[in-house]
Amino acid sequence: MSDETGTPDTRPGSPAAPTGPRPEPLRFFGTTWVNHDNGYAARRAGVAAGSLAAAVASCLVLRLALDGLRIADTGSFVTLLVVVMFAVCSALAFGHTWGGFGKRPDPDRQASLRGLLAIGFVGSLLAYFFRSLTEAPGEKLHREEYETARKEYDRRSTRRSGNPSKKRRRQS
Repeated sequence: MSDETGTPDTRPGSPAAPTGPRPEPLRFFGTTWVNHDNGYAARRAGVAAGSLAAAVASCLVLRLALDGLRIADTGSFVTLLVVVMFAVCSALAFGHTWGGFGKRPDPDRQASLRGLLAIGFVGSLLAYFFRSLTEAPGEKLHREEYETARKEYDRRSTRRSGNPSKKRRRQS
């Protein structure tokens, strides 16, 4: 395999390229989720700690924003609206992100929810944190798809047996 491009090395004498479907890499994990090797556990711990730290830091930033609203004396109604908006958007973003770990999201729906997910980024970070406590986020979905593709490939590649030219012809 070529080190620079990740393409199969086709020079004479190079080892044969792997056949069959390849696992899809996950963000922060690459393909280590397949065999749980090359620091998979450390990466999961790092992702969990990083997403929790980002969620805490973003909550502190939101707290500063609320203090700014109070200093500006916009009134308790505006402050309440902002708090409710962030809470609802975060809850919706958490549910959407959590559901995205189990099935492929619809691209059109994803595009239409982009603003909501941006406002509810704390919920997305928390979903990422909770999922990384048990597995790499999205690992279950990718593992199911990869195993299905492997089974299909194995079924297709083992269907034929023997040399077809030596097959006996039917007598009519």
